[in-house]
Amino acid sequence: MTINCKGQLIDLATPKVMGILNVTPNSFFDGGRYNPGPSGESEMLSQVEKMLSDGATFIDIGGYSSKPSAEFVREEEELNRIVPVVQSILKHYPEALLSIDTFRSEVAVACIDNGAAIVNDISAGMLDDKMMEVVAKYNVPYIMMHMRGTPQTMQSMTHYDDIVKEMLFYFSERIHKARSLGINDLIVDPGFGFAKNLEQNYEVLKKLELFEMLELPLLVGVSRKSMITKSLNISSNKALNGTTVLNTISLTKGAKILRVHDVKEAMESVTLFNKINL
Repeated sequence: MTINCKGQLIDLATPKVMGILNVTPNSFFDGGRYNPGPSGESEMLSQVEKMLSDGATFIDIGGYSSKPSAEFVREEEELNRIVPVVQSILKHYPEALLSIDTFRSEVAVACIDNGAAIVNDISAGMLDDKMMEVVAKYNVPYIMMHMRGTPQTMQSMTHYDDIVKEMLFYFSERIHKARSLGINDLIVDPGFGFAKNLEQNYEVLKKLELFEMLELPLLVGVSRKSMITKSLNISSNKALNGTTVLNTISLTKGAKILRVHDVKEAMESVTLFNKINL
């Protein structure tokens, strides 16, 4: 199970870690910490260096917070936040494999043109009809997540008769669409916290191995999310241990990529998991 990133084949038989770099003022955990611009560039690059040295295979950059009820961000503002960061990172770390967390095709184009390697779309093409065409044109790996509505409306759209069955149907349709356009490298993300309540998140995690029937790499992003903080009655700042527990469970259920804020600890989970599975 491999994906092609800028001519480099990444073998996902061994799980990989994707480090999160939010360049937004309002992301739920690290909002405002790595703002673009001269004043924040040094800290941002230091964090990238740390994530890469800790073992991250990918760095996922987001310029639009997708937390529940996040404020709307204009496309121009998203571009202004994210493109300079892509340019700066690749100037200093040209071998870095950058994933772009966006649902807008024009943002994806601008970032790929500046050297980004992967598109990570929370809407799986549902919020921009041109997104999959762009991914197919540029022939980059495409992460498609399960979500209903938008970040502003998703938490009002949590009614399911059978959540996992409906998610599998959703992915089957989205995969068919992507394949029909010629997209080769697909990754699925169940979208923990997106149009799902606390109990539904754990139901999806409990049945995570069922997504292997899609025969595609599975990305899991539970890092410091409310499914941990609400269950343990803690803040996101204290949710690293809970994140490690759920990351490890996810690995045992087939996750191939862990999307995390804390790369070192996630890599330790992968290393120990590999001791008994490789």
